[in-house]
Amino acid sequence: MRDVAVVGVGMTEFGELWSESLRTIWTKAATAALADAGLDSVDLITVGCMSPGLFVGQEHLASLLADELGMAGVAATRVESACASGGLAVRAGFAEIAAGLADTVLVTGVEKMTDVDGADATYALGSAADQEWEGFHGITFPGLYAMLARAHMARYGTTREQMAAVAVKNHANGLLNPHAQYHLKVTAKDVLESTLVADPLRLLDCSPVTDGAAAVVLTTVERARELAAGRPVVTITGSGLATDTITLANREELSELRAVRLAAERAYRMAGRRPEQLHVVEVHDCFTIAEIMATEAIGLFDPGFGGSAAADGLTALGGKIPVNTSGGLKSKGHPVGATGVAQVVELVNQLRGEAGQRQVEGAAIGLAQNMGGSGGSSVVHILEVVR
Repeated sequence: MRDVAVVGVGMTEFGELWSESLRTIWTKAATAALADAGLDSVDLITVGCMSPGLFVGQEHLASLLADELGMAGVAATRVESACASGGLAVRAGFAEIAAGLADTVLVTGVEKMTDVDGADATYALGSAADQEWEGFHGITFPGLYAMLARAHMARYGTTREQMAAVAVKNHANGLLNPHAQYHLKVTAKDVLESTLVADPLRLLDCSPVTDGAAAVVLTTVERARELAAGRPVVTITGSGLATDTITLANREELSELRAVRLAAERAYRMAGRRPEQLHVVEVHDCFTIAEIMATEAIGLFDPGFGGSAAADGLTALGGKIPVNTSGGLKSKGHPVGATGVAQVVELVNQLRGEAGQRQVEGAAIGLAQNMGGSGGSSVVHILEVVR
């Protein structure tokens, strides 16, 4: 298996991009990543996108977007794993290079979510849940994660204040990210007094509906060294993928994210790393409880201690292990197909030492965890600087 490096990154601003289409935001991110890599051609394009048919009425994205980039004829494919579509696109590109099927891959993620009204967006997102056993009975994702939150609170004593601490931290980080949807400082009081959505989750516990695109260029480590031009070379040393039951009713335990734990274990094993060796982490905080549960599932904290870790500042910038320095889905935004790729963009910027005011000093090893639905799938990647 060949070693794989990230040689270019690019992303759009995340937010309500009313004047732009799916293809225009995708092309902006793709061309930015190619320019950052110093390349104008690739062997393959992967596109992570959850539901373009429901959000913008467009399928057949791989062919459409390759043509939009002026690369009609290049091999291209779209992948989908709900909100983990971007992470899966990264894994697909990684696998192509590692296997020797391609030498250079443009990995992209995109979602245009605001071209439909709130009810249609809720329906599109809800298609990532079990339609017969969950959607049919009226449950939505805030309700599903509210049940996970209640289970975690009942088993471990996790509190509303601990969940609020996640939102406060991530909005503070988002203030430092020029690409973030929200540049908004929030307090614990703001979170706890925001509109109730699904008890115990409130509006400021929830990630927003977002438009956006992100892209990275992958190649072999040998070629990356040639293209580096004095920059650190960032490699993908571990990749893990796992699934769990989509239906919450079929899970053995609601207070853990099994797919995340399994994906992380597989990524650690491939990379030969342990959680305590990480310097910076991006996890899938679609809801504040998701960050708490994800940090436990990837082994940063023992089960039941993710909430207190956030409340005690261990996951803040300057803390023991900074989590979601980008602002996370909560503040940066969550264009579902783009999120997993955007996480890798943040880690590459951190490992290159190019993250600006949110830079983690000495960051050399990072982890990105992307999740589909209520944890029915998860992708984990470990990135490292090659010295």
